[in-house]
Amino acid sequence: MATAAPFKLTYSTMFDPPAELHQRFDAALAAFRQHGMGRSWPHWIGGKAVAGQGEFEGRSPIDRDWLLGRYARGDAQVADAAVQAARAAWPGWAATPWRQRVALLRRAARLIEERVYAISAAVALEVGKNRMESLGEVQETADLFDWYCDQMEAHDGFDRPLPDDPLAGYVSHNRSVLKPYGVWVVIAPFNFPVALAGGPLAPALVAGNTVVVKGGEDTTLSTWLLIECLRDAGLPDGVVNLVCGDGEHVGAPLAAHPQVAGLTFTGSHAVGMGLLRQSVAGRWPRPFIAEMGGKNATIVSRHGDLERAALGIMRSSFGLSGQKCSACSRVYVEQPVAAELRERLVALTEKIAVGDPTLQPNWMGPVIHAAAQQRYRRLADHLHATGQVFTGGRVLEEGAMARGWFVAPTVATAPLDDAAWVDEHFLPLVLVGEVASVDEGIARANASELGLTAGFYGTPEEVRHFHQHIEAGVTYANRPQGATTGAWPGYQPFGGWKGSGTTGKAIGSFYYLPQYLREQSQTVVE
Repeated sequence: MATAAPFKLTYSTMFDPPAELHQRFDAALAAFRQHGMGRSWPHWIGGKAVAGQGEFEGRSPIDRDWLLGRYARGDAQVADAAVQAARAAWPGWAATPWRQRVALLRRAARLIEERVYAISAAVALEVGKNRMESLGEVQETADLFDWYCDQMEAHDGFDRPLPDDPLAGYVSHNRSVLKPYGVWVVIAPFNFPVALAGGPLAPALVAGNTVVVKGGEDTTLSTWLLIECLRDAGLPDGVVNLVCGDGEHVGAPLAAHPQVAGLTFTGSHAVGMGLLRQSVAGRWPRPFIAEMGGKNATIVSRHGDLERAALGIMRSSFGLSGQKCSACSRVYVEQPVAAELRERLVALTEKIAVGDPTLQPNWMGPVIHAAAQQRYRRLADHLHATGQVFTGGRVLEEGAMARGWFVAPTVATAPLDDAAWVDEHFLPLVLVGEVASVDEGIARANASELGLTAGFYGTPEEVRHFHQHIEAGVTYANRPQGATTGAWPGYQPFGGWKGSGTTGKAIGSFYYLPQYLREQSQTVVE
């Protein structure tokens, strides 16, 4: 079994990685290419491998000739079987003392850390993200597991004695106890297939719920490797289940299943709002936790550090090819410094090494699939016609990139009333617009129906004003590491306001875990 690295992996490691990190990643990548590619993967239901009605292929967005795996094709029958297995396992898991659940989840976290390079190699090939982003995601997942175990311990299992009733002649004892709901469904996206499956999975499990997971169709392997860590940690059969397939044939039946007690979804605003409405349309409302994207803005004051701003915007806009819900997609800069900021941002963007992201020199990889590349092409054509493209704006089809879904990182502008400022594109493209004041920038940022992250560059007084008025759940000020990106468990909770989230409680926060529990008030009279 592999051993954990002697250094701590965090997002900060990405800015000063030790040589050993690259050596171990390259070795894991070579091993996966030799032994891990092209395997068939089943569903995992009730502690058993379950075949599907046929298989679908998973190919790398880096090179569509690379067959990463074949996966069991799911349907409503498979979804029902997974829910029934989770339902059968729930009484025993809920009755398991919470300290035992914590011990099992911590064991899973250590397995994730031990396998961090092997899992990250698969993530890099399957998602198309670079090695540092891949390693950061997998380590973050282990840290999220530990965080929720820490929270369970810090609150002593969420079992609190309350004062006795002041009744003459009686002794009346009171308690508040948080208890699990039952079967919980986790629907994860393609861009963080490990962290955004594990981030909800861990609190649901440590709280005593059983879980059915459906990952992104394009990134099934990465989610499978996470489930293997839970399986190998010794969780009882049926406590965690994985179904493979698409949203229409598997995700929708899972979300609509009458025996599902709660649901966590990460994905588009349109799909999330539909699921939210569905969650309150049954016999009683079900808890629904969703993160539904962002149209994240950065505001740059005339007093801001433009070097920091340009670097932070570049990293946030083009990390993971702009396919982060927290990516910076629009910038509002005060007019006196707009030209200089654009020049700095364009210069940094044109230095980005685009190509196979598993190779150490390349920082930006492809978009996830052909549909994303086509969406980019349409947007670029629109901006060439109605706005101005300062750099990029083209599909990359030179050499080996012709076999993948590569596009150029793009800095552009458009009239401030253009739809490109409103629609979430999930692409490596950032719009830069000029405003007369910081207040105008904040107002334009807040005009979006989404409110996930926001960035700001300016003076301390301006930062206070920004924090007082911005409508976003995660904010960053004067941050060169990323203008709107880079949350890490224990440092930056991650969750959105308005149309970006349903609860106002953030992943990795002090308030997230209790959402997977319901309160019971207990009074016993002697």
